[in-house]
Amino acid sequence: MNKDSALNIAFIGIGLCLLCSAIISLIAIQLRSVQNENVVKDMQKKIVSSAGLELEYGSVENAMMNIKTIVVDLDQGKIVDINPNSYELSKELREEGKYKFLSAENDIASIKKREKYSKVFIEYKDDKINTLILPVRGYGLWGILYGYLAIKSDFNTVAGLEFYEHKETPGLGAEIDNPKWKALWKGKKIYQENGEVSLKVIKGNVLASSDNINYEVDGLSGATLTCNGVTNLIAYWMGSDGFLNFINNLRELDV
Repeated sequence: MNKDSALNIAFIGIGLCLLCSAIISLIAIQLRSVQNENVVKDMQKKIVSSAGLELEYGSVENAMMNIKTIVVDLDQGKIVDINPNSYELSKELREEGKYKFLSAENDIASIKKREKYSKVFIEYKDDKINTLILPVRGYGLWGILYGYLAIKSDFNTVAGLEFYEHKETPGLGAEIDNPKWKALWKGKKIYQENGEVSLKVIKGNVLASSDNINYEVDGLSGATLTCNGVTNLIAYWMGSDGFLNFINNLRELDV
């Protein structure tokens, strides 16, 4: 075969492409376990960060040793016998019978569907609950905000809020990742004495003279819809269609 012929050139080109594809596929397969491990570690970091436990325990690994992962039936507010390691939110929202569609009236957070079971995290200290870490999500400006809301053992005081996935605009809505803004959440209250969810992000800055100072967080400039999304997801997941039944059961157990 003539080395300079079009057929030979095409044959060599195709062969090189196949060889490169095989090498890339092999590398991808070998790295898959590493990639999955990194995803788990990053998620654990967000869980620990939401509760501000890094400094207390010295590392994410140490903090996770004191955090128990459970699966909860949201309607019943009770722990169910489901292996947390096998739980995947995306899978729950695809399988028939494991989710429900929300009406426009009830869909405060604009998530369309709500899972029947949810994975939650509990930090224990001296065999008692010290921090409850709950997964929350809701629509911002460009998409769903996914995060964790950590609350103290009184089930009303915020320990922290951390988002691990969103599509908000850099410099505007993406400022939900700003450590200074996240720090504003610590110590805020969720429920009024009558049980109403009152925690919200306001427009502008919280005034020292505000009667609702304990329930208000500074807004982000130029990110009204993102801020509204955060307020709405807090209202939904802390309400009766979210984790309220589970929280009430924990209160009754006095643990």
